[in-house]
Amino acid sequence: MGWRRLATVAMLAVSTAVAAAPADYAERFRTVCAACHGANGRSDMAGVPVLAGQPSLYVITQLFLFREGRRNNDAMIALAKPMKDADLRGFSDYIGTLPPVPAPAPATPPDAARMSQGQALAQQHKCVFCHGADLAGGQGVARIGGQKEEYVRATLQGFKSGERPGYTRAMTEALSQVPVQDLDLLAYYVANFSGK
Repeated sequence: MGWRRLATVAMLAVSTAVAAAPADYAERFRTVCAACHGANGRSDMAGVPVLAGQPSLYVITQLFLFREGRRNNDAMIALAKPMKDADLRGFSDYIGTLPPVPAPAPATPPDAARMSQGQALAQQHKCVFCHGADLAGGQGVARIGGQKEEYVRATLQGFKSGERPGYTRAMTEALSQVPVQDLDLLAYYVANFSGK
């Protein structure tokens, strides 16, 4: 399935799904998602992304990609596979209400030189064009500021190599211009970004 068709199908799922009451999905989130992602959308489990603060449109698209087997994560595919469109909408609407949760304060402050270099790279490679100067994303674009460094690094590497699909080719195309050695610095900057 081409990315345009995939994006269209995901948008149809958004527009046609009838969600259950938000309280129902709040409870379902606690029983299905919180064990890995944390009750507030931020866990300290390695490799698990922060959901707190993610826009619901971004979330529904990712759930759709998991349900269709387009994203590679066995646990998420198994969870999303039986979901109906209403479930995608209900979970994404609930997750979209979770406020951003800052990362725990590091033992030492982020390295100022690396942060400056990372910021320059984010501007040079137009990360801020889609994700915003505050890296908060919006609509179908992920909040990346404060995301876990190892998760950001793996995501950037996946888009760069073509192993991670998106609902558009925007990330693959954007990262095609970024040297591999810059991915670690971008991940460091994004993860340590405090919004200031």
